[in-house]
Amino acid sequence: MSLAAFVAYIQAAPLTIILCAFLLAPVLMIAVVSFWDYDFARLYPDLILLNYEEALGSWVTWRTYGNTIKYAVMVWALTLVIGFWVAYYLAFHIRTTTMQMVLFLVCTVPFLTSNIIRMISWIPVLGRNGLVNSTLLEMGLIQAPVEWLLYSDFAVVLAMVHLYTLFMVTPIFNTLMRIDRSLIEAARDAGATSLQILTNVIIPLAKPGMAIGTIFVVTLVMADFITVLVMSGGQSASVALMMRNQMSLLQYPAAAANAVVLLIIVLLMVAAILRVVDIRKEL
Repeated sequence: MSLAAFVAYIQAAPLTIILCAFLLAPVLMIAVVSFWDYDFARLYPDLILLNYEEALGSWVTWRTYGNTIKYAVMVWALTLVIGFWVAYYLAFHIRTTTMQMVLFLVCTVPFLTSNIIRMISWIPVLGRNGLVNSTLLEMGLIQAPVEWLLYSDFAVVLAMVHLYTLFMVTPIFNTLMRIDRSLIEAARDAGATSLQILTNVIIPLAKPGMAIGTIFVVTLVMADFITVLVMSGGQSASVALMMRNQMSLLQYPAAAANAVVLLIIVLLMVAAILRVVDIRKEL
């Protein structure tokens, strides 16, 4: 082995050790436990498929997975639209770099507080006697409080959009700031309208940022259980919430099996995104 190759291995060793210790080893441990047996009191190291059969053979489980994917798709679509237009405004309508940074930092101010605090702050707004219902009643637009504003899928999606939009704004804003402004000027000189510039120049060049934001948002939504629990009032479910309930009942192998299945689904989603968009130049 040459000296250069040896030095390269030495330089890569710390990161390799960290990834193996904090990423590969925990995932491998979860995969191993997913094949174990258990009862109400203890775990039994084994090699059985019962946990996967129970996870994939129940219509309740499939419905829970479908509900989780539904949340992921809805939150992704809303955060993509909101995140793109916020990033577009900051990148192309704010002239000075200083003001861009100031406004971007303003967007991050809510993230200086806990996710739990930001989530439950919607309860007095959306509740039966909350701000929205009180305002609509005073304006005479409704005769009775709207019940579905809180403890519903609407509340879950709204809270998740509030929590995760910045994870879409940041990579898109970074991508838009890298676009060569001469390309836009050339398109405008060629007679392109603002809409044509947006659809044919800006959006195609912003796809890597959209892809990175999509990976962030989808993975966060798929793993979120506290938002589903609180904002649905326990009336809805997600895979992460199901795993949390299984762990509270000491059913660790069953939770591990669902974790492996969820990980595979997320990895397939990420792989599909990477097949469509090349994000290497953004990393």
